[in-house]
Amino acid sequence: GIMASELGDGYHIIEEGLPGRTTVWSDPVEGEDKNGEKYLLPCLLSHAPIDLVLLMLGTNDLKMRFSVTAFDIAMSIGALIGIIKGSSTNMEGKSPEILVISPPPLGKLSEFGEFLEGGTEKSKKLANYYQRISKQLGCEFLDAGKVIESSPIDGVHFEEKEHTKLGRALADKVKTII
Repeated sequence: GIMASELGDGYHIIEEGLPGRTTVWSDPVEGEDKNGEKYLLPCLLSHAPIDLVLLMLGTNDLKMRFSVTAFDIAMSIGALIGIIKGSSTNMEGKSPEILVISPPPLGKLSEFGEFLEGGTEKSKKLANYYQRISKQLGCEFLDAGKVIESSPIDGVHFEEKEHTKLGRALADKVKTII
């Protein structure tokens, strides 16, 4: 909503966030519906035509139950980019532009953060890998960790002022793309 407000008229934003969504992993605890790969193409097709897709996933992939590296998470983002590029969902029947956003590193985890144990160090590597895969696959890139920090309360989510800062930064970036 902040990004939409900053962009103003002439932009139509479709929010498709889902708590717990992963890039390509089916969650044995939270369920199949959290797998972004399975949801992505039907989502794109239902909202076509699309000029730009903002892709910010990966934090939930840091959960211990997936046992994947930061590199694996970036490669999973690459798989999602492949789906978007093959979707032919812009006005001209081509793929939409893509803005890959690396999530900010995890902060100090609360006592409930055991499911993310070991994720903090991995999260610090995501921006570098995301930037490399974005460049390799011809996508725009934004490192959210240079704009915001994860909450000091739980180390994962964003406080209100961080949402505002990220929304404004995204609006600025979107204006340079379309």
